[in-house]
Amino acid sequence: MPTVQELAERISWISESSTMKVAAEADRQRREGVDVVDFSAGEPDFPTPDNIKNAAIEALRQNFTKYTPVSGTVELKQTICDYHKRSYGTSYSPKECIATVGGKHAIFNLVQALIDPGDEVIIPVPYWVTYKDVVNFAAGKCVFVDTDEQEGFVLSAAQVERHLTPKTRMIILNSPCNPSGAVYERSEMEKIFRMAKDRGIWVMTDECYERFLYDSELFSLASLPDAKDTVVVAGSLSKTYAMTGWRMGFVLAPAPVVAGINKLQSHTTSNPTSITQKAAIEALRGPQESVAIMLAEYRRRRDYVIDRLRKIPGVKAQEPRGAFYAYPNVSAAFRNGISSSLEFSEKLLAEEHVAVVPGEAFGTADHIRLSYATSMKELERGLDRIERFIKARVS
Repeated sequence: MPTVQELAERISWISESSTMKVAAEADRQRREGVDVVDFSAGEPDFPTPDNIKNAAIEALRQNFTKYTPVSGTVELKQTICDYHKRSYGTSYSPKECIATVGGKHAIFNLVQALIDPGDEVIIPVPYWVTYKDVVNFAAGKCVFVDTDEQEGFVLSAAQVERHLTPKTRMIILNSPCNPSGAVYERSEMEKIFRMAKDRGIWVMTDECYERFLYDSELFSLASLPDAKDTVVVAGSLSKTYAMTGWRMGFVLAPAPVVAGINKLQSHTTSNPTSITQKAAIEALRGPQESVAIMLAEYRRRRDYVIDRLRKIPGVKAQEPRGAFYAYPNVSAAFRNGISSSLEFSEKLLAEEHVAVVPGEAFGTADHIRLSYATSMKELERGLDRIERFIKARVS
């Protein structure tokens, strides 16, 4: 007889989010009075712009606090479609759009709707932590493809082709990439798309960091003329508008896919919060100056962080072309009880009280992820400690 304490087997197929785990431990230490510098958080340190907050306040005043359609209001979905058209020249309709409870929820919904048990999903390494677990939860098979650090952690079409099998069902592309900051060239993405289209394979493009590009133009695979039956988009307002806690994401996909996700969502979250929907409309329609301000500040911080990291003996740091993370190789410090980035990160937190995410969370053992979505003061303090920690082992 099963005991009350036993969980369903499928829960064992997934793991706790490594990024959330590190952040929770840093928060615990901070509450105990430890002076922790936290580089683990994947969220902007900027406040949500006032015009967005005011839209939410007005929604409350208007008592816009009831259920909406599961997929979001028509006004919101049309606004999302209009936003994507302005940005990329796409032509989605509200029937091809569903609002979700954050970008993570959009990715979960797409994988659950499109992946059957045994289906293979090609995932470039390093990858965002959640991809692996949502594929596992769907009983799919992750096919991890290592990228080259010296080539900027970008997956090539040739690499994809070598890993295709009759069971390949989806390719996941994330540009800009969390954790590496990699940005794909349009030409390479198009090659991957053509390969997928010819074989009837879905391409899921994770566009959650789309606005944080340092030296590239905005581009979405969904903008290609014949992309609609191959490309599905997972989007989010969390990073672009500093709305991580508001939980607003979206899917753009063929109408039958959206209809399937709508069924799934009707039995899980139902609609995203009604108040957040009104705030999201204002975010997408309203002034965009805040995005440019954030990007300029992230660029300044990126330049500082990469310069500091490259001056530390043994550290190799590729310059991120997007997002707000550095992903340095710290394997030179793997000695004296350290043999992996996990052990490196644990000792760094214990000895210097700096929280970073180990590369194992993203599929590599030699790297750590540092978020520079924090103040310059914290970056200086944290990098001083990291430098001291590594020099003690490398010198």
